[in-house]
Amino acid sequence: MRVAIAGAGAVGRSIAGELLENGHEVLLVDKNPNSISVERVPMAEWLLADACEITSLDEAALQRCHVVIAATGDDKVNLVVSLLAKTEYGVPRVVARVNNPKNEWLFNESWGVDVAVSTPRLMSALVEEAVSVGDLVRLMRFSQGNANLVELTLAEDAQLVGTQVGGVTWPGDTALVTIIRGGRVLVPGRDDVLQGGDELLFVAAQEREEELEALLSAGAR
Repeated sequence: MRVAIAGAGAVGRSIAGELLENGHEVLLVDKNPNSISVERVPMAEWLLADACEITSLDEAALQRCHVVIAATGDDKVNLVVSLLAKTEYGVPRVVARVNNPKNEWLFNESWGVDVAVSTPRLMSALVEEAVSVGDLVRLMRFSQGNANLVELTLAEDAQLVGTQVGGVTWPGDTALVTIIRGGRVLVPGRDDVLQGGDELLFVAAQEREEELEALLSAGAR
């Protein structure tokens, strides 16, 4: 898979390193000469260019990319890159970094964003996840379908403890995608039994989150 990353700062380089380790082809684009550090990510392609300009994106051959990641520290730049990637080059998957939570509402499909990752929100969510049992924590927002990735740690005395996954009437527009139990990642099957302390990850429509939390917290004291 070919991935272009706009922004070769610490965040962009870190993402590039992970993708390269997983066998993907990565291009890093940045207009700041000081950010071009080929020795830090030697396996990546590098391009000194302004990712907000069509000529630069033509040079980057964005039409060949399966994914574009707008990872700069400037929300305006990330929005422009996302919009150009989607509308001008038809990139199938566009992921954008949100630096200021106040701008998060802009990062949607109207601006070409498929997945918006808010670093401040994610950090606060991880703190909440570490200390919260029985409370729904929003980890990530998906622009398409108005859906979120949410997590809840099932309390020991929750009503659903001991219930098979297939026996639960989940709210509409909600999917249980992963159970994390004792450090193991489980793909949930209908016969799997929910246990206290399970970390449950769902993709859920935002309007269903309150209903989902009520279901999972029922019976807990």
